[in-house]
Amino acid sequence: MTELMHKPGFLGTAANWAADMTLVLMIVIAVALTVGVVMARRQRYQTHRWIQTASVILNVILVIWLMILPYRDFVAPGVPDLLGEPFYLVTTLHGIVGFFAFVLGVFVVLRANGLMINTLKFNNYKLFMRTSYALYMLTILLGLLVYYFWFINNPNPPTYGVLPPFPPQNLMR
Repeated sequence: MTELMHKPGFLGTAANWAADMTLVLMIVIAVALTVGVVMARRQRYQTHRWIQTASVILNVILVIWLMILPYRDFVAPGVPDLLGEPFYLVTTLHGIVGFFAFVLGVFVVLRANGLMINTLKFNNYKLFMRTSYALYMLTILLGLLVYYFWFINNPNPPTYGVLPPFPPQNLMR
């Protein structure tokens, strides 16, 4: 599995397979969340709940499996000293906004599926769901910028097994 994750990407950039697959799946999640919103507007709430739940579960898997460790290994060592550099700033902003989207999205899905403890239940679904959706969309847009700064604007991105000296000179743009 590790070999698959680190083989060259399929989108024609400097990204590896895992980064390209993450980008594609996050776009799929954005589309699915939007379809879920449309289903809610059409009062097809059961379909809405299934789409949103599946999207959030896929997002949880991607974040835990493919996003936290690269941030820890390649970005966190430069924070806060290198936040003036676009690579570090955009990736950190993506992580912060993404954290809130992640937590609120999981919270809403747990509530919608009857898995939330009574003291944390809420009744204003529209406010929570709309806020969660907006945060997810902002996070995904920031993720597109992260991809740009890591793999399009950077012909030699950091990779596992070939850790550049810190701070990575190829990321200083």
